[in-house]
Amino acid sequence: MLRCFDGTFYVGVTNNVERRLGEHQYGIDPKAYTFKRRPLELVAVSEFKEVEQAIRWEKQLKGWTHRKKLAYCRGRWDEVKRFSIGTEGRR
Repeated sequence: MLRCFDGTFYVGVTNNVERRLGEHQYGIDPKAYTFKRRPLELVAVSEFKEVEQAIRWEKQLKGWTHRKKLAYCRGRWDEVKRFSIGTEGRR
């Protein structure tokens, strides 16, 4: 997961984090979400043995709200749980 200059997050799957971060950071693809949102910061990495697992995790993260992603990056698991669908706003 990358945090963009504008505060938004980008989530993607790759088999080479360094290479992919460099591609985003250097603006290889002008059509990419991150192109106009550089510089970028790598804020979270998860490793999976199977690509299908990585894709499922990517889709799950993409469905999260901004504040839930932020809580995840900060390791604030109580907030991640609180911001989950059905419990957001509850104390």
